[in-house]
Amino acid sequence: MGKRAKMIAKIKELMEKYDRIRNIGICAHIDHGKTTLSDNLLAGAGMISKELAGEQLALDFDEEEAQRGITIFAANVSMVHTYEGKEYLINLIDTPGHVDFGGDVTRAMRAIDGAIVVVCAVEGVMPQTETVLRQALRERVKPVLFINKVDRLINELKLTPEELQNRFIKIINDINNLIKKMAPEEFKDKWLVRVEDGSVAFGSAYHNWAISVPFMKKSGITFKDIIKYCEEDKQEELAEKAPLHEVVLDMVIKHLPSPPEAQKYRIPHLWKGDLNSDVGKAMLNCDPNGPLAGVITKIIVDKHAGAVSVCRLFSGRVRQGDEVYMVNSQQKAKIQQVSVFMGPERIPVESISAGNICALVGLKEASAGETICSPDNIIEPFEAITHISEPVITVAIEAKNTKDLPKLIEVLRQVAREDPTVRVEINEETGEHLLSGMGELHIEIITKLKIERDAGIPVEVGQPIVVYRETVTGKSPIVESKSPNKHNKLYFVVEPLEEGVLQAYKEGKIPDVDTKRKLDDKIVQELIKAGMDPEEAKRVMCIYEGNVLVNMTRGIVHLDEVKELIIQGFKEAMRNGPLAAEKCQGVKVKLIDAVLHEDAIHRGPAQMIPAARFGIRDAMMQANPVLLEPMQYVFISTPQDYMGSAMREISNRRGQILDMEQEGDMTIIKAKCPVAEMFGFAGAIRGATQGRCLWSIEFAGYERVPREMQEQLIRQIRERKGLKIE
Repeated sequence: MGKRAKMIAKIKELMEKYDRIRNIGICAHIDHGKTTLSDNLLAGAGMISKELAGEQLALDFDEEEAQRGITIFAANVSMVHTYEGKEYLINLIDTPGHVDFGGDVTRAMRAIDGAIVVVCAVEGVMPQTETVLRQALRERVKPVLFINKVDRLINELKLTPEELQNRFIKIINDINNLIKKMAPEEFKDKWLVRVEDGSVAFGSAYHNWAISVPFMKKSGITFKDIIKYCEEDKQEELAEKAPLHEVVLDMVIKHLPSPPEAQKYRIPHLWKGDLNSDVGKAMLNCDPNGPLAGVITKIIVDKHAGAVSVCRLFSGRVRQGDEVYMVNSQQKAKIQQVSVFMGPERIPVESISAGNICALVGLKEASAGETICSPDNIIEPFEAITHISEPVITVAIEAKNTKDLPKLIEVLRQVAREDPTVRVEINEETGEHLLSGMGELHIEIITKLKIERDAGIPVEVGQPIVVYRETVTGKSPIVESKSPNKHNKLYFVVEPLEEGVLQAYKEGKIPDVDTKRKLDDKIVQELIKAGMDPEEAKRVMCIYEGNVLVNMTRGIVHLDEVKELIIQGFKEAMRNGPLAAEKCQGVKVKLIDAVLHEDAIHRGPAQMIPAARFGIRDAMMQANPVLLEPMQYVFISTPQDYMGSAMREISNRRGQILDMEQEGDMTIIKAKCPVAEMFGFAGAIRGATQGRCLWSIEFAGYERVPREMQEQLIRQIRERKGLKIE
């Protein structure tokens, strides 16, 4: 039996021992060394050669990733590690660090139970570190800490042992403060990382060595030895004595939970069904013989196999040829192939049981976030995966050759299924296709990689357009709206939604409510807790994209029959605001009264939908409507000599400086800028600081457009959309 065959046999055997599985992810700020670390772990497990580790970047197997030197797609791999005489199976996901691909990180967090947070010893805890840690804690994923690039502190910055210690203490305190702030109540103390118990490791992923307190005790190496090895340039010798994969994977096995352990506290948070039902109990216990329940966290497109769904199974078992049911898209599908990941390749297996991360082929219509179960035992869907940022930039896409049009539509739909943070609008009438994403890089990757390179369709991409929102700032009088045949009347009042309710909606505490998902006590309690009037909270008809429709009428005959149509009209009004046909957010619409025709024929869709839509629109126009623009936090770290030019760059872009601090000879600026002013920022800031600065951005929500700009902006948007200018 060859080495590879032995390894595959070992993986298959361990997949059935649930307490010996660890599902983990590696997450960090961009360029802190996640992929280099993953490489080393693979080399340690004997999957790539040791010489290449750290340079091969095996998990960046996409050409674009290799060229740009950043991770764009989360990659999966399974490996075996021996700890205290027992073998363990580790399923690893390497996630991107760039803010434009935050969606990939959030989805990866659903599949894993523990995370290695990597922090660069030189830069310390950065904005994106905070974002990925927040995403992990929100999905109940337990963190451990790896401080990377320690050799640079010793060799480049020439820090003394005392300074080294202070630097480490600061990083550990920063991470623990974030955990205290963001972890679920019951884990605020349990999940803190500590040097003494070994939930913190130090090392250099590039030079393949690492150290932790338990390993020092075991091997007798001291911190003085490490400084000596680094100063004498003997890091290769150090890597023999303190191999990175051994130290880090020991930490993973000791401190991160197995699936049966993690599912006990993760399932009640991720799944809102009945925990005492058969499937509820099976998931809490990670039971391979229970009913099937799993969640698809990612779709990968394979040239040969088509769409491959990455799935985390919480209970039950999947075999080749099984029929499964997809809860959100409400359809059945047959599984053609079941496999596990080994880096860029997939190894087919007969069956996969609860607690594992696997690859399924055959679920053609699946999208990320889909719940799968068996057709005989349909379960409640898992909570939707909530993304922290939202699409803020839109481009129009056209195929250069008309014959490619059908294929382009197919590819765009596929892209939307793979990545829910992308919005695709296909306008059949104008033949225009709109693609919205997180930022310039996100859109560029989709158009260049997915459409031009992989699908081979040459496209023309329009100028990027910023996505605005609309809202109201005042309360309208009661507005009467008649249906086109004048037989039905609806009376509306529009006012701003409570700030707390909108915030809770964005954080995913309050879900969308409409005819599919009914209002239940849990949602009512959340609404009241967020600051809504209890009487109104009980009468909510619809929650849609951060807007709420409340039914304040009493005893109106036939209202139930037209309820769906009024909700439809409300959604249409919220999708196209009255000012510039942009989406609305933070609007509360109250239906105060209604006069309906007795005969059902006179209150059909053609009458009721326009009555609701125009009534709400008129009421909004009388409630002081305003335009909101997307904002971004900008973090710039620059040498002091260039501080002035960097600040000028921000103020020229209508930015406001929120905070500044000194660290050594570097100044760290935190500012907030409108997305509309940020095009071409990358080149400009490099020019202003002669390429000596590091910078990153993060989505910061929507804010009011300055009064003096609103008129002109609305005119521009209306002109662009071909609407009447008035």
